[in-house]
Amino acid sequence: MRPTQKLHDLGQSLWLDHITRGLLLSGTLRRYIEDLSVTGLTSNPTIFDHAIKKSAEYDDAIRQKVRQGKSGEGLFFELAIEDLRQAADLFGPIHERTSGVDGWVSLEVSPLLAHDTAGTIAAAKELHALAARPNLFIKIPGTREGLPAIEEAIFAGVPVNVTLLFSREQYVAAAEAYLRGIERRIDAGRSADVASVASLFISRWDVAVMNKTPDALRDQLGIAVARRAYRAYRDVLDDPRWQRVFNAGARPQRLLWASTGTKDPKASDILYIRALAAPFTVNTMPEATLKALADHGEIGPIVPADGGDCEEVLARFAASGIDIDALAVQLQDEGAASFVASWDDLLKCVASKSEALKKAG
Repeated sequence: MRPTQKLHDLGQSLWLDHITRGLLLSGTLRRYIEDLSVTGLTSNPTIFDHAIKKSAEYDDAIRQKVRQGKSGEGLFFELAIEDLRQAADLFGPIHERTSGVDGWVSLEVSPLLAHDTAGTIAAAKELHALAARPNLFIKIPGTREGLPAIEEAIFAGVPVNVTLLFSREQYVAAAEAYLRGIERRIDAGRSADVASVASLFISRWDVAVMNKTPDALRDQLGIAVARRAYRAYRDVLDDPRWQRVFNAGARPQRLLWASTGTKDPKASDILYIRALAAPFTVNTMPEATLKALADHGEIGPIVPADGGDCEEVLARFAASGIDIDALAVQLQDEGAASFVASWDDLLKCVASKSEALKKAG
């Protein structure tokens, strides 16, 4: 049995953190679903920027949309939604079979809205309506301004993938925003069945402290932070307030491990996959990490409900001068800024391709 199947059978969903038009047209995504137990997919501006910039797969579609007068952000979202609709349809049988627990794809609102609550709410509603797929999450960052947007989107019935979470505290704040949205729906007599995942970024922690701590702590910070968040997640599932909304038909907001590609060349290429095996969670992995897991992966012990030794590990980092709370804020701010930079690159790429294809006729 492949390691991917073993991980799936353990109860963790394997999602691919990648999409290109070629991945869809070649049948590769379908093969990942059939052979590697992939049950969902995530996307972000960087992924689409690379996909459009490094291939001609989108040229015909861009040429056609330019003729229709489309440009800029609007043109990009049409391209992205075309891809994600196809992916959503491939995952449709999984979504139906699991009663909406699994089989999701994700589309991000413009990163320029990371600190714009009203703009994020409007964009989330519009994109969800345009996509017209029941198994498509709208990604909203868990920034201070994003939290009320998450609540409002959930209240409006828009499924949300909360992104750019880096700590237990940021995760709990996102979970609370989701819960408030569901409670408001119940009070208004609406269905409580609106799905969500909360995406905790892992590898960027270890990149941030590389060569700043003793070698004995190398590549341990991201895993310890994740396990601390997992303990909070298990506490959330057991909380009476949450159980009341479950009793009203709500579903748990699942915890998702994001940024799980290993950045340290000295470490295992499945470092974060092996260390974060946990039932009723999601691990969204880059294509190379998925292939590595299938080829030579080993599944580690299940993450303990209490987080195991995470607090002891985090205490060692604190003793080495790492301020975990301050670094979490820094990483979220840097993450938002990096997505803006990728967004700018993406729109420049779309504009330059549009102009070149227009001139070429």
